[in-house]
Amino acid sequence: MSKCGRIKHPRFFVLSFVSLNQMKHERGISCFDPQLLWRWLNISKDMFVNENIRAREVRLIGANGDQIGVKSKQEALDMAKNAELDLVMVAPNAKPPVCRIMDYGKYRFEQQKKEKEARKKQKIINVKEVRLSPNIEEHDFNTKLRNARKFLTKGDKVKAAIRFRGRAITHSELGRDVLMKLAKECEDISTIESKPKMEGRSMFLILAPTAEK
Repeated sequence: MSKCGRIKHPRFFVLSFVSLNQMKHERGISCFDPQLLWRWLNISKDMFVNENIRAREVRLIGANGDQIGVKSKQEALDMAKNAELDLVMVAPNAKPPVCRIMDYGKYRFEQQKKEKEARKKQKIINVKEVRLSPNIEEHDFNTKLRNARKFLTKGDKVKAAIRFRGRAITHSELGRDVLMKLAKECEDISTIESKPKMEGRSMFLILAPTAEK
């Protein structure tokens, strides 16, 4: 079998002979290069690319961004084909719709690459809870402090909460002092996002990690 007749990628076998002939007719390709075939497969799924554009006439933008003007769909397709590029509708609601000549396969690849990089940069911030008491012992406080600093160092927020039991709620200022003490001990790596406030019989504050400079 000749090099042109051999298709190695497993997904290529799902193409019917009709699809292959269609590609040959539309693209003027006599030898089925795998890379060109893969590009055609991706493009054919889009509603507003090449022959899938339904508008009779379009406002055309060239590959370099130059304003070509209003052209019939066929004229625009011919210009894209002659440049060995694609015709892509970029503003379907305009009258007439705006199309641009571009390498759509390359454009999609670059867009997917940017989206992937953006996802990598996105950081999920969790809220970790640290529970204290109004009359907490010093060694217990230090343990809670270490936990809070560990969470903040990892980039998580800290919700420091105090539950008042029985008549202890009549001395809520003791709980506030404990929470503010914790905030003071963490001020080098955090800021107070929410000052101490009551919710039912509980008081809490929220510390957010300091943004890296």
